Amino acid sequence: MERYEAGGPAGTELPVLLSPRHEGQPLLRALPELRGRIDAALARAGGVLLRGFQVDTVDVFKAFAASFGHPLLSYEFASTPRSAVSSGIYTSTEYPAHQHIPLHNEQAYTREWPMKIWFHCVKAAQSGGETPIADSRAIYRRIAPAIRERFAQGLMYVRNFGEFDVPWQQVFGTGERARVEAYCRRAGIRWEWLPDDGLRTLQRCQGVERHPLTGDMVWFNQAHLFHVSALDPDVRESLEDLLGADHMPRNVYFADGSAIDDGVFDEVRQALAAETVIFPWREGDVLMLDNMLAAHARTPYRGERKVVVAMAEPHGTSMFNDAAAA
Repeated sequence: MERYEAGGPAGTELPVLLSPRHEGQPLLRALPELRGRIDAALARAGGVLLRGFQVDTVDVFKAFAASFGHPLLSYEFASTPRSAVSSGIYTSTEYPAHQHIPLHNEQAYTREWPMKIWFHCVKAAQSGGETPIADSRAIYRRIAPAIRERFAQGLMYVRNFGEFDVPWQQVFGTGERARVEAYCRRAGIRWEWLPDDGLRTLQRCQGVERHPLTGDMVWFNQAHLFHVSALDPDVRESLEDLLGADHMPRNVYFADGSAIDDGVFDEVRQALAAETVIFPWREGDVLMLDNMLAAHARTPYRGERKVVVAMAEPHGTSMFNDAAAA
């Protein structure tokens, strides 16, 4: 077991590299001897890179991910577009190749998220297309204490579904309003139906969390992705002029509804950048992350790229117990 020599901050172990005993060793056959090493590396470092193993098909990857004892999860209440490859296997976020996807923990903008996430490189891009990762514990330590304390009180995510965001029918996987409302009740989401088949949702969520097994505090939210400061300045100005500041496609506030200053996210993004680890994909690679201990991203790329994703082991916060109401 060793750390892959990737670009990143001094002292990080991400990602721990696991290699086969012999060239072309099938990943599934190697799993019994790898399992203990994987579990230890995930708890300690947050992520492992399995490189050099034989992973012939996406079905082999799926079987590997499913072998850790939890059913693979469907992708509910999505924030970005992606497609199902098979049951429990999805494409990575389908944003245009020239766009950068910032670091984030999967579904940290909700009250329930997967504890484990796997990535499999079926085809590496001609250039770029890496999946940068970062230690969420180190990010938490790097954030100024005053910001950590404010985020610890919770966040309010607001989404206005319509022509400027992912359609609510795609996000909820249904065109039936009753099913959407039932999901919102279960998830503690407040909702409001808007003219022209629009939908507005509000959900109070965690800003930081404590890992249930290691006990470590982690930076765990997607506020920097939802906040209007994430938009290109020209796009932000145009949308605010068109829609008004309170009706942007998505935004985030403190849990009490008060605005978060842009400068807060300048500091957050600096901390994320300082902890970023980047390594190049090789076809056949499998990256496994503890979704609370490690964040992930995507760099722009050229050429065809195919990276598929699986998630498992749902876990949620007990921070908020309020019931949703229309």
